[in-house]
Amino acid sequence: VQLQACGGGLAQAGGSLRLSCAASGRSFSGHVMAWFRQAPGKQRELVAGITSSGTTEYSDAVKGRFTVSRDNAKNTMALQMNNLKPEDTAVYSCAATRMNRVLRSNRLYEYWGQGTQVTVSS
Repeated sequence: VQLQACGGGLAQAGGSLRLSCAASGRSFSGHVMAWFRQAPGKQRELVAGITSSGTTEYSDAVKGRFTVSRDNAKNTMALQMNNLKPEDTAVYSCAATRMNRVLRSNRLYEYWGQGTQVTVSS
């Protein structure tokens, strides 16, 4: 069972990036999937999550700028990040949980992908 995140990179403030998370080894169509990020010296925090039925939840820091989506048939999740800010710089990881709602605690997610670096320059 594997989650693999990709799509990170370098962007200028105000720019956009799109992250993707591909799952393999099992279907995650019934799982809540989420994006977390961790900046240097800070705790890992929830960025956005989406339930199996498509209900989404965002952190206040990214609400209105980021959009999370999923394709259950393809076992994938994406994070469209617009109007990026330098404070969005972090390692972004995708995760999944069998719980039925988006959870803010990273300890409650059973599956994790490797992180992908997002760097936003001012």
